[in-house]
Amino acid sequence: MIAIIDYGVGNLFSLTSSFKKIGVDVVATADKEVIKSADKLILPGVGAFADAIKKLRDNGLDRVIIDEAKKGKKIMGICLGMQLLFEKSYEYGEHDGLALLKGKVVPMENRIPANLKIPHIGWNALGFKRESEIFRYINDGDFVYFVHSFYADECDDSVIATSEYGAEITAAVQKENVYGCQFHPEKSGSVGLNILKAFCETE
Repeated sequence: MIAIIDYGVGNLFSLTSSFKKIGVDVVATADKEVIKSADKLILPGVGAFADAIKKLRDNGLDRVIIDEAKKGKKIMGICLGMQLLFEKSYEYGEHDGLALLKGKVVPMENRIPANLKIPHIGWNALGFKRESEIFRYINDGDFVYFVHSFYADECDDSVIATSEYGAEITAAVQKENVYGCQFHPEKSGSVGLNILKAFCETE
């Protein structure tokens, strides 16, 4: 069973629908015991980093996520959920993250050409940087859907794919059992579904 961590800042309907399409048993929950008993975890997120990390901490879910990940449980962060996995974010201030991955989250502003719109919204190609189980059913150059104004930087030891948007932007990460997608697999058609399927099949 896959547990989607429900802490009030994720598009849970789209995610749960995506897992149902690939025939995977999934539950959206804030129940710590259910999260601990799940086979794998999904950490979604939409909105501001500071609000999201505060909600996780207020509910004690930050500690559960860290503990489960350190036990070796597979976890995938999606969009803001991926950003929360890093050490720090500089989104409207400086905020500590879950520190499951080395790196920081920085604004796209002043790092990409001024003629490009922020937030970055739309379909962009993935460029593989290293092999990963979650790419088992997709190809280098496949397109996925992004919506974001910040991205992970100084995270070379975990980057598995990037995307070009006036600069090389971190698109997906993996360090051992911790995975992340800056894009939205649940909004990325068959490519996204195949990424979720591959994650569910990881051992």
